[in-house]
Amino acid sequence: MTNRLVLVAGNIGAGKTSLTERLGARLGWQTAYESVADNPYLPDFYADMRQWSFHLQIFFLGHRAEQHIKLANSPGSAIADRSIYEDVYIFARALHHLGNLNERDYLSYRRVFDLIMRQLPRPDLLLYLQCPVPVLMARIRQRARAVETGITADYLSLLESFYDEWLATFDLCPVLTIPSQNLNFVHKPHHLDIVVARIQDKLAGKEAVVFPDNGEREG
Repeated sequence: MTNRLVLVAGNIGAGKTSLTERLGARLGWQTAYESVADNPYLPDFYADMRQWSFHLQIFFLGHRAEQHIKLANSPGSAIADRSIYEDVYIFARALHHLGNLNERDYLSYRRVFDLIMRQLPRPDLLLYLQCPVPVLMARIRQRARAVETGITADYLSLLESFYDEWLATFDLCPVLTIPSQNLNFVHKPHHLDIVVARIQDKLAGKEAVVFPDNGEREG
């Protein structure tokens, strides 16, 4: 079987980590996740975003590029929770838009990103988890992570608009949009079955890949 590199993208609270874990276990794929616990800049960033945004984004860029190349060159298929592309097109852009990353630093960051981008192997599939902002807010409140206490619906809506614009022109690989509000990967195994079947269809080159409205098994 051909080795695949699959990336999971989506807004905060969309279910990326849960899906990555379960797809890795189900399909026997290597999994990779965002560097949070060992990120030396996060505490400083949350204390002073304007001072530390550039440093944080450079750290994430290096970590994500290294991870992407390692997974692409691994002997088996791999799936990563979040993509390097989101770092620039979603989160760095949001920091710049909100005034936490100045124009000079943003342009310098973009130059480094563009250089790295030209060297990266293309992924085989991008999974985009789409979820309404009210559902995202409910999930964020439920998991009650200290670093997420300041997240607002307006911020999530801003990120969602950036995702829409980015995906409208993304052409590095096929994209499978998954309506994650209707799919409970954790507690309903048949929902995971549906996602696995759609991923296999998309990797096989099928264009018309549709999910049932309520996440229930068809037929």
